[in-house]
Amino acid sequence: MTHSVAILGASGYTGAELVRIIATHPGLRIAALSADRKAGQQMADVFPHLRHLDLPVLTTIAEIDFSGIDLVFAALPHGLSQALVRDLPASVKVVDLGADFRLRDPAEYEKWYGAPHVATELQKTAVYGLTEFYRDDIRGARLVAGTGCNAATVQFALRPLISEKLVDLESIICDLKNGISGAGRSLKENMLFAERSTDVAGYSQGGKHRHLGEFDQEFSLLAGRPVRIVFTPHLVPVNRGILASCYLRGDPRAMHAALADRYADEPFLHVMPFGQLPSMGMVQGSNFCQIGVTGDRVEGRALVVATLDNLNKGSSGQAVQNANLMLGLEETAGLMLAPVFP
Repeated sequence: MTHSVAILGASGYTGAELVRIIATHPGLRIAALSADRKAGQQMADVFPHLRHLDLPVLTTIAEIDFSGIDLVFAALPHGLSQALVRDLPASVKVVDLGADFRLRDPAEYEKWYGAPHVATELQKTAVYGLTEFYRDDIRGARLVAGTGCNAATVQFALRPLISEKLVDLESIICDLKNGISGAGRSLKENMLFAERSTDVAGYSQGGKHRHLGEFDQEFSLLAGRPVRIVFTPHLVPVNRGILASCYLRGDPRAMHAALADRYADEPFLHVMPFGQLPSMGMVQGSNFCQIGVTGDRVEGRALVVATLDNLNKGSSGQAVQNANLMLGLEETAGLMLAPVFP
């Protein structure tokens, strides 16, 4: 059976990545594409690399007939999904790639995003979209909230370690490198090639990054007590990729064993042999996450490194993985492409 899907916000990077993945998906068909500011254009005019595909013309959201749509991918700017999802037919399933439904507590949402949530009843029903940890809930969900790409990377590195009580919760430090595409496609002066191509810079430092809301929510739930990690993200001059280096106190070999055991049967999460660490180039263009663990020169300290493609496993690939579960399809359908190298 083939399911009809709509992609809202198709003119952004995650929208284009959804099209690229779904183009060869055996169970999904793109029935509608929206991009309000580019309505009336062909997708090939916006993304020439997709010129070979037979795709619907870009429209406004208001022009889409949702009665024939099984599932919507909402790849919209922050704040736009709330009212939109509220007004969709109840029969339409939704995977929201944005931040609107990631935080369960309305007060926490307002704290991190600076405005009240306008669809709190829906917020209560949304399932957090970290597939490997919420798989059963996602299967029966109508609304799935995709994780932040940084949040997914760090959680893959840390969740099993927190669950198994293998780390000192008071001394978790995560240093993260993020590719330029993580900043989105809209024009920004500080994202010009001349300003970014030879520079590495931190952003939202000092406990200000919004993905900390996800870490607080998820890690505290796992630990049964408040957990507040140190998280410092940096923008690096590469197109795609996230590399998270997590500095921890505990037994590194026990950490490696716990991660390897937890992810042994996961098709997209791979734990490298002890002492080997991954690089961004190992996952580019794929739905895979590579994780490595090594010890430190000081006994009782460990380094856990996780890397994934921010546009794929960190966003659009994760969204398709969740959609597969929601629609009763094989979870890996359309997602087993090998990474691009070099």
